Amino acid sequence: MKFRYCPYCGSKLIKKEIGDEGLVPFCGKCNLPLFDLPVSCTIILVLNEYNEAVLIKQSHGNKNYGCVSGYMKIGESAEECAAREVEEELGIKPCEIEYVNSYTFNKKEMIMLGFMARVRKAEFVLSDEVESAEWFNIEEARENLREATVARKLVENCIERICESSD
Repeated sequence: MKFRYCPYCGSKLIKKEIGDEGLVPFCGKCNLPLFDLPVSCTIILVLNEYNEAVLIKQSHGNKNYGCVSGYMKIGESAEECAAREVEEELGIKPCEIEYVNSYTFNKKEMIMLGFMARVRKAEFVLSDEVESAEWFNIEEARENLREATVARKLVENCIERICESSD
């Protein structure tokens, strides 16, 4: 979110030099810097006991494969958000949630917190947001994701973790 007006008093913001942060939006009336904020989201690679990964296709917009993802709600931890999104979109409750990495998605001004969720393999009960979901061998999952996407980076990071833990 980019601030143009002060959310406290409504005054138009100016640009002001703040320490080593450079020029930032500043409210002269409240004497307050207002740093631009990314939208917080989670993105989750869902894995079962056979190291098969779920890829989904959304009901709206993009028809490419992706990972489960969603916006964080006020008062919700990133781990709670990740577990909720898996349960909402796939109808499967995660047994374990592990933080993997953070990713920027500049196109939508998002910070995406990446997680790996472990589940027991089960039938999906898809939300209206999800057109389809499919289990893939984790290597096949990587190949079904477009290069340079956040989902692909997350899968690659998870593959590294799985390989490290099996050594």
